[in-house]
Amino acid sequence: MKFKSIIALMVLTFAFGIGQAQSRGALRINEVMVVNEDNVVDDYGRRTAWIELFNSGFAPLEISKVYLTNDASNPTKYPVPLGDVNTRIPKRQHVIFWADGDPTRGTFHTNFELTPGVENYIAIYDADGKTLIDEVTIPADLAPNTSYARRTDGDGQWEVRAAKEDNDYITPSSNNIIKEGNSKVDFFRERDERGLGLTVMAMCIVFGALLLLSICFYIINRIGASVQRRNKVLSQNPAAVEAAARGERPDHDSGEEIAAIVMALHEHLNVHDRESNRLTLNKIRKAYSPWNSKIYNMRELPKRSNR
Repeated sequence: MKFKSIIALMVLTFAFGIGQAQSRGALRINEVMVVNEDNVVDDYGRRTAWIELFNSGFAPLEISKVYLTNDASNPTKYPVPLGDVNTRIPKRQHVIFWADGDPTRGTFHTNFELTPGVENYIAIYDADGKTLIDEVTIPADLAPNTSYARRTDGDGQWEVRAAKEDNDYITPSSNNIIKEGNSKVDFFRERDERGLGLTVMAMCIVFGALLLLSICFYIINRIGASVQRRNKVLSQNPAAVEAAARGERPDHDSGEEIAAIVMALHEHLNVHDRESNRLTLNKIRKAYSPWNSKIYNMRELPKRSNR
């Protein structure tokens, strides 16, 4: 029972993990440009308004059947179609939707446009059309070639970005902060110039993994040897085999007992007439099937004449 409980717990944990991996609650509106004059072009070479979505989770995210809208009263305005492999966003990655009002151009072209000079409401709704995942209102005074973006990917703080500003980036399909270095690498470079510490850590990890594998193989070997010894003892002692077989059978459910109970019930309920014959039940020693008999053949032979 303990083994079955562990297996059931593992299955439930795996199912829960899959459910979490597919949760669309990690989807975020990450960056928006309303007037695109000389910024990124779409797959048709045109410059239109665009909306960047970001998978803030640490597992791949399938976004087909979610809804994009620019109308709070119509949450199901643009359903993301099924069947496009690009709607599966890898962990911590981005995807661009072109708000050009021409969905016939492909999955990532919405059926609505963004209007310059006014506030633009953008929202994502889940597949039920009721659950709000994320929303944002773009300021009306957003200048051309300027984006409205989160300070960091998936973060709640928004800011206006212009490509001509120092330390400002418009980053469609890329991180909102472009990192020029790696703090961990810099830390090791400052404190371990020759790489001795990093080498020792790598060797400890490798040898630790080998030690763990050797322990696992040792345990498996001991279990296999124990099973072999048990099978050898049982094979040398037929009585022990029979006793083990009897121990594995459930109590009080043999065929003879069931037949006796059924006959007693029929006799008690007067279902059959009384008969003078006596019925004896004997357990057969070996299973028999008509297919074992040589008198039965797959081919029917012709009857011989007695002439």
